[in-house]
Amino acid sequence: MSDVEELAHQAIQCGLAIHRDLGPGLLESCYEVLLAAMLARAGLAVERQKVVDIDYKGISVREAFRADLIVERRLVIEVKAVDRLAAIHSRQVLTYPKLLDLPLGLIMNFGGGTFREGLKRVANTYRH
Repeated sequence: MSDVEELAHQAIQCGLAIHRDLGPGLLESCYEVLLAAMLARAGLAVERQKVVDIDYKGISVREAFRADLIVERRLVIEVKAVDRLAAIHSRQVLTYPKLLDLPLGLIMNFGGGTFREGLKRVANTYRH
């Protein structure tokens, strides 16, 4: 699947179904496993806890961070299970797509009362 918007739509539908059926209260790792499995069931390639190295001005940082989910090598998803998203969560999803050179990132917070309040979409406007 090449259209990143369709990927995002599918990911959001999977996340919404999980939140609707199970609600908040589980560990972040549980939601991550479930979301990855649901996306894989939908026929999408999903990488979990992908270790990412970065290079900055000739300085290499091995294992700089782990991306929760990368879908079809086009969409990065940061999974949370907190009462409220903090500013740092948005900054992560601003930075991850840029470092990974991906067009889109999503935060999916399963800890809130509604899935919609914990969903953030960030387009990567910085392309190499």
